Order: sequence, then C-alpha cells, then structure tokens
Amino acid sequence: MNITKTPRTGWKGITSHWRSDFLAAISVSLVALPLGLGVAAASGAPPISGLISAIIGGIVATLFRGSHLAINGPAAGLIAVILSSIYSLDDGSGNTLNYVLGAIFIAGLIQVLLGLMKLGRFAEIIPSSVIQGIMVAIGIIIFSTQIHVGMGTHPKGTGTIALLKEVAVQLPNIHPIIFGITLVSIILLVVIPKIQSRVSHYFPASLWVLAVSIIAAYVFDFFEPHTIELFGNSYAIGPQNLIELPNNLIDAIIYPDFSRIGDYQFWIAVISICLIASIQTLAMAKAVDKLDPYKRKSDLNKELIGMGLATAISGAIGGLPIITVIVRSTVNVNNNAMTKWSNFYHGLLIILFLFLLAPVIQMIPIAALAAILIYIGFRLASPSVFSKTYKLGMEQLLFMVVTIVITLNSDLLWGILGGSVFALMVHVLLSRMPARDFFIALFSDKSKLEMTKEGHYDFQIDGVASFLTIPKLSKIMEPIPLGSNVTIDLSSTRLVGMTVMEFLIDFIRLQKDAGGNVMITGLDSHVQSSTHNRALKISLNSYVAKLSPRQVRMKNLAEEQGYQFTSQVDWNTSYFKNFHFFKIRAIERKSNALNGKYADLGMNWEIADVTFSEGAAFNAEVFNTTVMVLKLNKNIPLFSLEKEGVFEKIFDRIMALTGYRDIDFTMYNDISKEFLVMGRNESAVRAFFSDEVVRFMETHQLYHLESNGEALLIFEKVKLARTDETMELINYGKELGKLLNAQP
Repeated sequence: MNITKTPRTGWKGITSHWRSDFLAAISVSLVALPLGLGVAAASGAPPISGLISAIIGGIVATLFRGSHLAINGPAAGLIAVILSSIYSLDDGSGNTLNYVLGAIFIAGLIQVLLGLMKLGRFAEIIPSSVIQGIMVAIGIIIFSTQIHVGMGTHPKGTGTIALLKEVAVQLPNIHPIIFGITLVSIILLVVIPKIQSRVSHYFPASLWVLAVSIIAAYVFDFFEPHTIELFGNSYAIGPQNLIELPNNLIDAIIYPDFSRIGDYQFWIAVISICLIASIQTLAMAKAVDKLDPYKRKSDLNKELIGMGLATAISGAIGGLPIITVIVRSTVNVNNNAMTKWSNFYHGLLIILFLFLLAPVIQMIPIAALAAILIYIGFRLASPSVFSKTYKLGMEQLLFMVVTIVITLNSDLLWGILGGSVFALMVHVLLSRMPARDFFIALFSDKSKLEMTKEGHYDFQIDGVASFLTIPKLSKIMEPIPLGSNVTIDLSSTRLVGMTVMEFLIDFIRLQKDAGGNVMITGLDSHVQSSTHNRALKISLNSYVAKLSPRQVRMKNLAEEQGYQFTSQVDWNTSYFKNFHFFKIRAIERKSNALNGKYADLGMNWEIADVTFSEGAAFNAEVFNTTVMVLKLNKNIPLFSLEKEGVFEKIFDRIMALTGYRDIDFTMYNDISKEFLVMGRNESAVRAFFSDEVVRFMETHQLYHLESNGEALLIFEKVKLARTDETMELINYGKELGKLLNAQP
C-alpha cells in the first residue's frame, strides 16, 4: 500500500510544494556552507570557489539534471583529484589553478557528451569494491592533508604517505590553540548526530562547529596578529588562521587557462576529473533514489548532462567540479523536500549567505573546516569500512586494498584501472576456468529473456556474470516494464560477481516498488564467499551455513513455543516501506524471522532482524534492529508514535508555526506528555488514541510504534533483541492486540 502521493513536477511543483522545499533548502544550505568552504580550501583553491560551486550546482544543475531530491555542489570526494591535478600541472608559473579550471571546464563538456550519447550507466561496470577502495583512498588523502592543518603544523613532505609519516614527527610542534579548536570540533561532529533530537538533526553538527569556533576566535583574538605563551613556548595567532574572502566578490572570479591543452598531463587531469565526477554522480544519484519516499527514479543520462553543464560553467568562473552529493541530499530528504526545486532554493540561499554573512564567514578559523574534513576523511577510511567489506567476502576486501595501494602510489585514474583489472584476474582464478574459456563465457550471448505470459518474464543468465557483463544484462532487461513478475535463473552461471548481485538487487527493488515481484533461482549449486546476500557466488557444491549462537537460541525458542523460525536472508522487504520509519531508510535485507499467531485474537505476527541504512552509498551508516510486525484484523488510521523529550517539544511548536510537515504526517504533540504522535487524519488518529490506549502506552514499556493502516511496526531500540527481549515483545504485542480488539 502506497501512503504517499507523488509530488507535482515543473511549475506546478513550485507552486504546490514551495514551502516544504524551501524549509528543506534552509537546512541543506546550512550544511553546504561549511562543506563548500572546506572542500575548496582542502583542494588548494580559494574558499570562495566552494561557494561558487554550490551556487552553480543549485541554480544551473537543477534546470537540466534528471534527479528529483538530490543536492548538487562540490564534494570531499573530489578533493584528491583536484589536488592531484594541481601537483601534476604545477609549472612554477603561478597559473596552476587556472590550468586546473581549464581541465574542469573540458571535463564538464565531456560529461555532457557522455550524457547525450546515453552512456549514463557506464559507471556500473566498475566493481563496487574498487569504487569503495577509491573512496577509502580519497579519505586517506583528505585526512593526510587536513590533519596537519588541524594540528597547526607545517610538514615538509607533499605525498600522502609522506604526510602520514610526518604526523608523528610533527607532534612536538602542535599548535595548542589550533589543535584545541580542531579537537573540540571533531567531538561535536561525533556527539551531536548521536543525540536523538530533531533539533540537532535540523541544525547540522557542522553548523555547531562553526558557531563554537567563532566563539574561540573571539576568546583568543584571532583578528589581530599576536603570540600566546603556553607551556613555555610562544604560538602565533592572527588573521592568517581565519578564512579569507575577497573584499570585492567580483574579484573571486578566476578564468581558466587552456594553454596546456597540448600537454598529456592536462588530459590526464581532464580524464581523471571527468571519470571520478561521473562515477560519484551516478552512484550518488542512484543512492538518493533509494531514499526517495515517492519511489521516483533518476534519468542518469540527464543527470550527467546537468552536472556537466554546471561543472563547465563553474570551471569557467573559478569554481570546482559539481556532482550529486550524498550528505546534503540525505539532509534534503530527511527534511521532507518534495521536488528538485529545493536544490535551486539552496543555491539562492548560498548567494544570500554570501552577501549577508561574508563578515561572519571571515571569522571562522580554518581549523574548524579542517576538523570537518578530517572527520569526513576518517569516515571514508574508517576501520568499519574494512570490516563491512570483509563481510562481503575476503576477495572484496582484497580488491579494495589493492585499489587503495595503487591509488596512493599513483593517482585515482590508475587506481580505478588497476583495481578493475586485478578484480577481473581474481574472477578468472575463482571461476577455475582457463582464461580463454572465461572470456568466451563472459561475452557469451546465450543469456535470454522470454515473456511466458502477460506480465511475467523468465530471464536466464548464462556463462560468467562479472561486472563487465552489466551493460549486456541491462540491455537485455530493457524491455521488462516496471511492475512485472520476473524469474531470474542463475543456474547456468559459473560465477556471479558482487557487482552483478547489486545490479540485480537494484532491479528487484525497482520492480517491487512498482508492484511487481522478482525471484532469483538457480543458486542451489553455488557457494558464496560469505553469508551476505550480495556475496560473490561460484558454481561448485552446495553447502549449509552454520547457525550462530543467537540463531540457535531463536530456533530453540521457536521449537519450545511452537513458532516458525527461518534464518535465511529474505530480499523481499518491500512491505516495510509501507511504514513511515522506513520511507527514507534503505532496507538491505531481512533475516532470522520468527513467525507466530495469537490464536485467540486472530492476529499473525512476525519478529525479524532488519538491516537498513541511514544516508546512502559511502556515507551510509548501517544498522541492525529487531522489529515486530503485528498484522491486525481491522483497519486503523496511519500514525507514528515515539518518545518525546523537552527540547523536541519546544522545537515541534516552533516548526509547527512554519507549517512544517513530516513527509505527509502532521504532528499531534498534545495527545500525551510522554510521547509524540504523527499522522495524516487528525480526527481518526485522535479517535484511535482513546483514554485506554493512551493509558496503556504511558504505563507500559514505550516502544517505537507505527501503523500502516493494516499492521503495526513495533521496536524498542535500533539494536538486535536478546531472547528475553524477544519474549517481552511477543507479550507486549499480545496485550496491545487485546486492547485494540476491544476497541469499537
């Protein structure tokens, strides 16, 4: 059941949804401001270049792109490629940045050409673990450059490895004031997002960092050059430690220089910028689509055209490359934007901020921006990334590590090429086929699609399904309309790579969102490199996965109580998308399902572990939680209930004055002092929450509870439940079911 109405598009979308889009744009622009400044500074460009890019990304890209809720602008993922271009094109003339702007301009035009040639899906052939390796390498590069800015030290080395080695060497030279600002800023970036408050989510952590850093600038008087005596040493402080903007904004315009167009280094810069920007844009656009509560799909070819035009214009006036950015896009979705015009408004707001807040921006210590980028760099390359990749299979970790090593010892372009070639070589070895036979099977044309009856398709994939086969598979699957029933038979495959599995899972999601059903068969004779549903699969001998201790306890519980238990991964999670909580959270999979029935109530229930993510792609945080779905025997109003604190109450009342709506839910914060209720139909929701129901909620364990009209979603915390907590959940569901059955 779809509980949302797709927003209008075009000019009707502007007039109908301007309020929700504009409110979302305010929050987005508050994130974009510090990130734009920081990305530019870390890229070796003037800070104003980042704001120019954000403005062009908002105003120009919106008019031509193919996505709905994405935000466009400069991103940390491009810092490494810009720095690499600056190093390679530095000829000592002082025009290096102008050369790079020329490369950005031409890279943008090539992106437009790729979009016009409908090559928007070419990035899918790059193995996902190689892309992850590139992102980790970018994180390491960002960290290696910004850690010294955050420490207030001046390293002698220039390469990534040399800069990392110098961190330990430079420890005695740390500037305590600069480092203190950096440390406090990082603490804020870590702590604020963990606070379960809509206030902290609406005003992003990076904004709090800037506010606190400006206070520090006043406390230590960064506005006049002077020295501070600490620990027996003198430390210089002054305006050189603050962001600098030109007094006349017209002076911010820097024009590209094409005099190096005959130099191969110039074209390496062009190709690197174009390739990295295109890969990130396409990957992020698809990731944002998964967050879209209205199930809309981006036109990837138009997305390339829009980003290419915006990048060319940005490079022509001194800006950075423009891509679809995931952090700002996630903020946009979470703040209930409805159309692409929120991106346009965010560009206009950046202009407003630039003119009104220029004096304030120049009070921001550079250390605060360094802290934001250090945090981003660490997130991209954190140990958890390696752990998550290992869970996908040892070979995926190997692909990622090899890509990282190649990238850090050469550049991003060679990292992509080297990592992809290495992945292909490993696929040849894992398939246990002679290389010649492998490539014959790889490019075999035996895969076929048949329509067996109206609305039902059988798709048999033959040979080797590696990342290089995705364009072929995509072309074969083009005739399948959305909402179809499809059976994908993999029994004739020797090897199915992880990138292909991700491609098929995306296809499953699209079809299910449109009302179709997709089944994957023929994997009984394949072994997996891990227990993950996306893991690489090889046709050898079948095996039975060993149950974990927790799964054994759940199985024993099921046998004792007469429930049904299955540990198998279930990809069919579309039903959860009918619940408000999962409308903007991408569900990965469901597993460890426990099914039962309250016979005296006539209600079925299911308790399962659900893996989902907040954010998307490389910035996504993955969570595992145990949820209960209680299927009712009557219809009830749509609502969402959660515990509410003091700050949330104040914030809700302020936001209510602005006409704020949570997707299509309205807040009712006067039903109870203990919890907040949101819903669509106020009279129906208030009638449902009778005195008996409110008293039950206030006197029992307060779970997150919501209705999709025919079932209830119930969970306590975002964590896996213990066996005793599972039993408490079952008992809670039964008591609640009795109460609801007694209601008229």
